[in-house]
Amino acid sequence: MTQTPASATDTGGTAVVSNDRGLSSPTWTAIPPVLRVSAALGWRFLVVVASLYVIGVVLGRLASLVVPLAIALLLAALLAPAVGFLLSRRFPRGLATVVVLVGGLAALGGLLTFVVTTFVNGVPELAAQLVRSVDAVSGWLVNGPLHLSDSQLREFADRFVKTLRDNPSGITSSAITTAATVGEILVEMVLVLFALAFFLYDGPRIWQFLIRVVPAGPRRRVDVAGRRSLAALVSYVRATGAVAVVDALGIGVGLAVLGVPLAVPLAAVVFIGAFVPIFGAVVAGGVAVLIALVANGPVTAAIVLVIVIAVNQLESHVLQPFLLGRAVKLHPLAVVLAIASGLLVAGIAGALLAVPLLAVLNSAIRSLRSEADEHVAPADVHTSEPEESGPDEPGLDTEADTETRSR
Repeated sequence: MTQTPASATDTGGTAVVSNDRGLSSPTWTAIPPVLRVSAALGWRFLVVVASLYVIGVVLGRLASLVVPLAIALLLAALLAPAVGFLLSRRFPRGLATVVVLVGGLAALGGLLTFVVTTFVNGVPELAAQLVRSVDAVSGWLVNGPLHLSDSQLREFADRFVKTLRDNPSGITSSAITTAATVGEILVEMVLVLFALAFFLYDGPRIWQFLIRVVPAGPRRRVDVAGRRSLAALVSYVRATGAVAVVDALGIGVGLAVLGVPLAVPLAAVVFIGAFVPIFGAVVAGGVAVLIALVANGPVTAAIVLVIVIAVNQLESHVLQPFLLGRAVKLHPLAVVLAIASGLLVAGIAGALLAVPLLAVLNSAIRSLRSEADEHVAPADVHTSEPEESGPDEPGLDTEADTETRSR
C-alpha cells in the first residue's frame, strides 16, 4: 500500500495537506500562521488559567488549614537555623526543638505582654488628648472658614448616636462574628504550633516523603530546586526580620524622643507591618503620624512623617538590597503586584504570604532552568546558609566546580 505524501497540489493548483491516511485537507493551509499560533497559545493559556482557578478555589476552601501551615513554615524557616546550631552542639533533635520552640514562645509572649500592657496604660492619656483634639476641631469648624453653628454640630452628633441606637442587631451580629473569629484564630494558633513543632523536629523526613511522589527521572532536580527554595525562604525571613527590627527601633525611638504617647505599641505595629513589604510600612507609618497628629499637633506629626519617610528610604535602598541579597531579589513591581493580588484573593493573610511565595517560586524556577544545578547533589545545597548568587548567575557554580562535586 502506497502512503499518500504529507503535502501535494491538486489539479486546480490549490495547496492541500494530506495526513498519513491519505485524507487531504486544504482548510489547514488556508488558516493564516498567525491565527494558528494564536489559537494554540490561546487554548493552552485557558488551560493554565483554569488550572490556577481550580487550585485557588481549593486553597480558598481550605484556607483555615493552608494559612496556619504557611505561617508555621515561615516560622520554621526563621527558627530552623537555631535548631541547626543546637544540633551542631550535640543536642538531641527533640531537645533542640523543645528549647527553640519554648524559647521562641517565651520571647513572643513576653513581647506581646509588654506591648499590650503599655498600650492599655497609655489609652487613657490618648483618649483625653483625643477629646481635647475633638474640641479643638469643633472650635475650628465653628470659628474657622466654614462657620458651622453649634446646632449643626449637635445635629451631626445626634445622628451618629441615633445610627448606633437604631442598629443594635448589626452591632450584636458583629460582636458574635468577632467572637467566632477569635475562636477560629485560637484554633488556628494551636495548629500553627503543632505544625511548627513537627517542621522543626521532622522537617527533613517530611521533605523526603513529599519528594517521593515525583517520578524518579526528575526527582533529583526537583529536590535541588526545593532546597534552593527553602534557602530563599530562610534568607527572606531572616532579612525581613532584621529589617523589621531596624524599622521598629528607628520609628519607635523617634516617637519616644518627640513625646508621642504609645511609642512602644506603635513600634510593635511597625515591626509587624514590616513583614508586608511596601504596604505594611506605609500603613504602620500612617498610624504613627495620625496618633502624633492627634496627641501632639501638626508640627510633631510632620516630624514623625519625615522620620517614617527616612526609615522607609533606608529600608528600600540599603537594608533590603544588602540583606536580601541576590538570592531572593525581586523587582519592586513584582512585589507590589504580588501583595495586591494576595490582598484581593486572601486578605491580610494573602498580603503576608504573597512575597515569600513569590520568592520561593522564583528560586525554584531559576534552579530548574539552571544548567549548573543539573550537576549539583541535593546534599550540597545548604538551606540554612543560602548562597548570595542565584542559579544561572555568575558566582554560583562553575562547570568545573559542579563536575568536581558530582564526582
